[in-house]
Amino acid sequence: MHAIVPPYLLARLAQADQPHLAVAAEAARATLALPRSYRRPTRARIDLSVDGDALVLQGSPAPDRVISDAQHRERLPGVRVRGEDDPATGDAAVDEAFDGLGASFDFLWDAFRRLSIDGAGGALPATVHYGEKYDNAFWDGERMVFGDGDGEVFTGFTASLTVIAHELAHGVTSHSAALVYQGQSGALNESVSDVFGVLTEQHALGQTADAATWLIGAGIFTEAVEGEALRSMKAPGTAYDDDVLGKDPQPAHLRDYVTTDDDNGGVHINSGIPNHAFYLVATALGGHAWERAGLIWYRTLTGGSLSSTADFAAFARATLDTATGEYGEKSEEAAAVRAAWTAVGVLEDDAADG
Repeated sequence: MHAIVPPYLLARLAQADQPHLAVAAEAARATLALPRSYRRPTRARIDLSVDGDALVLQGSPAPDRVISDAQHRERLPGVRVRGEDDPATGDAAVDEAFDGLGASFDFLWDAFRRLSIDGAGGALPATVHYGEKYDNAFWDGERMVFGDGDGEVFTGFTASLTVIAHELAHGVTSHSAALVYQGQSGALNESVSDVFGVLTEQHALGQTADAATWLIGAGIFTEAVEGEALRSMKAPGTAYDDDVLGKDPQPAHLRDYVTTDDDNGGVHINSGIPNHAFYLVATALGGHAWERAGLIWYRTLTGGSLSSTADFAAFARATLDTATGEYGEKSEEAAAVRAAWTAVGVLEDDAADG
């Protein structure tokens, strides 16, 4: 289940017995109980300008967004409400999803010259207003799906660009490395979506690595929650600490790896380890994180040599190989990748060199 909110957090909320959280608790129970099944033309933007006596035509890829409204039912895709050439609807969720998918498309093209989810300019379908007070957003193998939240703990999920880009990135992964959603490969699947989620936000804001928040899902909690986001790549385990939701359980180091049968083997918990490794690479290199750190992660994911069942160590070595091939064995980039994976305990110094 490629969802943004981990089941352990929803389970905590479902057990809440405070009267003021009755709606949120019921919404969490309904969200957990609802099953989800796991399930292309290229557009262009044309710019005209005048150079002396010449009319210059320039084209660049454009997204093909299709937003549907589930009308608070649990049936997909829902009713089509906005396409690429349609004006804003005035429905916040519809228009936020439309804009967020556009920002995600622009990021993939500008940073990596990737055309949409599939790399071939495929459409970007999304559904909003899924379910009644649905406390999650997810990728179902074909489209991105967003709930409206319960209003007591969670707000609408389209309000966060990192959430939208996170779900879109699951599609990129499924079209490239297809990392199996279980155990360490599943945690890497989640982590890659978090990486591209924060990079999309940073790209949209023009932020450098040192100016970014490195938060996933900032803004989807209501003011009643003691927390700023679902996850922090800068400091895993610190995103929230709430009486109802508990404390963010993400580890930042392999020594604290959580062994569990829940959540597909802890994919949302243990993603904190590779998340923090990426943060360390990006901040060590500085500048715009998508230009070097992001490029290394992207080329590792899409290069064709990564196993779908790769564990943390295999992915770490693959990113080091990518950095070495792209920038050189003695480069600043390779050194940053090596140091980051060593710092989170995935590689030892001698293993990183081997």
